[in-house]
Amino acid sequence: MTRMMIDCRDVPSESGCTLTIAGEPDEVLRAAAAHAVDVHGHADGEELRNGLREALREASDGLTPAGAFIQVIEFRTRRIDEFDDVTRQWADAIGPARTARWDITGADLDEADSYLQIVEFPDRAAAMSNSDHPATSAFADRLRKLCDSDPTFHNLEVHQSTVF
Repeated sequence: MTRMMIDCRDVPSESGCTLTIAGEPDEVLRAAAAHAVDVHGHADGEELRNGLREALREASDGLTPAGAFIQVIEFRTRRIDEFDDVTRQWADAIGPARTARWDITGADLDEADSYLQIVEFPDRAAAMSNSDHPATSAFADRLRKLCDSDPTFHNLEVHQSTVF
């Protein structure tokens, strides 16, 4: 059976909890419910359990599997701190509907104010679902206004992933 996970970082909270729980789906739901009650003060019940079921996602071993979808976005901005703030606001707005599994934003050390953002999705369909979400459209419009020129997108299907 596929390992599943719930990550508190996917759900906006005042505490800034960073706990990730992974295992078989039933194990994760039980542990996440206990954590939500004990640490976050939620009442256990069907509403909580339904929310946790929606937050379940496939656990990763850290490697990006063949067939996954990677989007590389090249952009220029002198307002990277605002860019980061808008990215966090988008994550809060899209919540558990987010299909992106991880992202990295890196500054080009040879070109001032140039950045690459790399975003991983389970597959192209998940990336398109993410792109079609209303929170993503609003996010993209806000980010374009922070950039010095139009970003360039590269859409890649993962052929191979290796850990050295």
